[in-house]
Amino acid sequence: MAVITGSGGLIGSEAALQFARLGLDIVGVDNDMRSVFFGSGASTAWSVERLQAELGSSYTHHDLDVRDRSGIEGLVERYGSDISVVVHTAAQPSHDWAAREPFTDFDINAVGTLNLLEATRTHAPEAVFLFTSTNKVYGDTPNRLPLTEQTTRYEINPEHTYANGIREDMSIDSTLHSLFGASKVAADIVVQEYGRYFGMRTACFRGGTLTGSRHSATELHGFLGYVMRCTMTGTPYKVFGYKGKQVRDAIHSNDLVNALVSAFQAPRSAEVYNIGGGRFSNCSVLEAIEMSQEIAGEELGWSYVDQNRVGDHIWWIGDNGKFESHYPEWKMEYDVDRILNDIFEANRARWKR
Repeated sequence: MAVITGSGGLIGSEAALQFARLGLDIVGVDNDMRSVFFGSGASTAWSVERLQAELGSSYTHHDLDVRDRSGIEGLVERYGSDISVVVHTAAQPSHDWAAREPFTDFDINAVGTLNLLEATRTHAPEAVFLFTSTNKVYGDTPNRLPLTEQTTRYEINPEHTYANGIREDMSIDSTLHSLFGASKVAADIVVQEYGRYFGMRTACFRGGTLTGSRHSATELHGFLGYVMRCTMTGTPYKVFGYKGKQVRDAIHSNDLVNALVSAFQAPRSAEVYNIGGGRFSNCSVLEAIEMSQEIAGEELGWSYVDQNRVGDHIWWIGDNGKFESHYPEWKMEYDVDRILNDIFEANRARWKR
């Protein structure tokens, strides 16, 4: 059995499908907080309904908030030793939203993670615990890297030690995280600690841009999906700072969940992995706009806001080398072009003008 929090979200829904293919029953936890964060257009209710249709009786849904400590404990106690894996993807994902409601952000991201860890340790200690962390745990330290401005993007000095991507040895200290980044740091550290201190089999996956056709993309969260959505629907798009040349690596939900499956099948303890598109799959905002327009056959009406978002990265390409060394059978299948085509094809009916 797999317990998946945020089961209506991008990674949670993909995880539900893939772990079900392994023969596991799925217990989904999702209370559609995304619609509270970002409005009805970002609701995950459609995704939960789709899961229920696709998985039938192998999927059981719980409309439960991870902040509800007794509710989470009761859920994990109910299934107990039948739980083989916990995939924790539920989160408040926005820098801007966290700054407006810091208590809510911290209670969801940090305290909610602690609630789930302690319930798992108490009632299902043999379960593998997989946590989707974020590259924002490094704060804006990447912005101090030696970057050069090119025509459509920023790039790192090719002689730098991180030229192939940023590794897990980058410090998380003395940096501007944003409050969202700080709450995710707290969650990340406590997941590691339950592995080291209690011997649980835990892993943190510090993702870059996580994307795919199942994303309920919105302006404050869901970069590639939102660019394509705006292009397809004629919605105005805003580029925030750095001349639109800021670079993101992008990993499709299918590739990320394949990594989670690998970690479940050969679990380790207290591991931390940078996971993302790496050098295989990355683009700038300007490049994403151009590719989306070509794929959709539509012009995107976009404007530029000179002020970048607080703590935003100028350049992030992660190095997947540590994970690949532990799980050499894992390979990525989706680059940015394939990701955008997948988002376009899957959402023709929902997003056509």
